[in-house]
Amino acid sequence: MPEGRAVDYRQAGPTVLRMLVGAQLRRLREARKMTREEAGDTIRASTSKISRLELGRTGFKLRDVDDLLTLYGVDDEAERATVLSLAERANAPAWWHYYGDVVPSWFEAYLGLEQAACVIRTYEVQFVPGLLQTEDYARAIIRIGRGGQATPEEVERRVDLRKRRQRLLAKPTPPKLWAVIDETALRRPVGGAAVMRAQLKHLIEIAELKNITLQLMPFSFGCHAGAAGASTILRFPEGELPDIVYLEQLTSALYLDKPADTQRYWHVMNRLGIQAIQPRKTIAHLHQILRDL
Repeated sequence: MPEGRAVDYRQAGPTVLRMLVGAQLRRLREARKMTREEAGDTIRASTSKISRLELGRTGFKLRDVDDLLTLYGVDDEAERATVLSLAERANAPAWWHYYGDVVPSWFEAYLGLEQAACVIRTYEVQFVPGLLQTEDYARAIIRIGRGGQATPEEVERRVDLRKRRQRLLAKPTPPKLWAVIDETALRRPVGGAAVMRAQLKHLIEIAELKNITLQLMPFSFGCHAGAAGASTILRFPEGELPDIVYLEQLTSALYLDKPADTQRYWHVMNRLGIQAIQPRKTIAHLHQILRDL
């Protein structure tokens, strides 16, 4: 994990900020050995609301946060100001709010988590990961995903959003992206041969970046650790948030953060990293797929 990193609050978005504030409130409550019920009594809220606040699953009323800080004995004005400032920012719309017409509500949380992560591990079966897609490849995927019903304007909005997401890979301190892509995704001519050639060339180029590790899972391996399907694990700096596993479905997504779940997915990702073609040889295989087109 990169040293000295912290969550970039300017980019994190409301989801991550809510989780950060909630985690801090939980730590303060537990340090005082207080129950959620006792905390709830202070702000005239149920135990379940305190639970949702601490998990970052609901917005904050600044008055409630202020009252809880007083209850937990936080007298330092600088510390109070920091927590209250984060709580206020957590209620503000993120940059992707501009794309609200094309971003489903269940995906908004992922955008915030992705922007704040310091490590992104992903395994893809059908497609090239979104952060590594060219514009033309993304355009073809979006058209397929919308069943040909998306208007040209909607397609371009979604492509623009994908390009905006990809900027995080070029930040001064970018996240470490480690992607394992099934050979199926690279042999399927999405958008036609010309689009796939450009996409493969892009993967070859971007695989040279220090913060990107790319591996190919070949047909020849047979059954492997990723048989359960595509998944993404997000890790955050300095232990500020728990690891989160993201599992995308057709009309929704699952976000797993319990250690019992995330540890199993880490085990799968690590096995995939061993079973897949190693990075240097992956580039050679990409060149071969390119020649085969």
